[in-house]
Amino acid sequence: MFAVMKTGGKQYKVQSGDTLRVERLAADAGEKVQFNDILMIGGDNLTVGAPFVAGAAVQAEVIDQVKGDKVIHFVKRRRKHGSQRTKGHRQKLTLVRVTDILASGGDSTGIKVAIGTGSVPATVQAAAPKAEKKAAAPKAAPAAAGGDDLKELSGVGPALEKKLHDAGITTYAQIAAWSEADVEKFGELLSFKGRIEREGWIEQAKALAAK
Repeated sequence: MFAVMKTGGKQYKVQSGDTLRVERLAADAGEKVQFNDILMIGGDNLTVGAPFVAGAAVQAEVIDQVKGDKVIHFVKRRRKHGSQRTKGHRQKLTLVRVTDILASGGDSTGIKVAIGTGSVPATVQAAAPKAEKKAAAPKAAPAAAGGDDLKELSGVGPALEKKLHDAGITTYAQIAAWSEADVEKFGELLSFKGRIEREGWIEQAKALAAK
C-alpha cells in the first residue's frame, strides 16, 4: 500500500518503511506523529481524495531535526554604481520514517498530528476566542490642564506653547511676574532672545490675567 500525503506545501508518495525529509515539524526525535492530509491511497483499491481521503492517515516516527543543503542566492545589479550580494540559506527540515499507512480510522488514533513549527492546528484556531476589539485610545489630556491659552500672546504658536508648558509655564500670571533675569533665562531657553521684550509678553500677560 502507498499513500500520497501533503505537508509543508509539498506532496510525497510514501510507503511503510520510507525515510523522508519534510518541512520542520514541531516534534522531538523519537516522537510519533501522524499526517492527516492524505490525497490518495493506493493498493488493492485506489482511493482519491476530494481533496483529502476521509479517515486516512500516515503515521511516522521522528528521527531527527536536520538542515537541508546550502542554497546560494546571488544578486548583482549591473549599473554604473552597481552592487552585488551573496546570501546562503539552509532550510530547516525534519527526518521521519513512515511506520504505517491507514486507509481509515486515522481520525481516532490519538497520535500527535504532524504540525509545522510555524503553523497552528485548525482545532486550536477554532477553539481560540475571537480577539476583542481594541479599545479606543483615550484622548490625550491637554498639555496643561487648567492653564491659560498661551497662544493668545503675540508670537506664540502651538510649538512655542509646548516649550513653555515643558518649562512649567502654564498661566499668564507666571509670565506677568517674570523678572529681567527670567526674561533672559526664557529667551535663551526658547531661542527667543530679545523678542519677549519686543513682543511685550509681560504687559500682554498682565492684561490677559486681569480679565
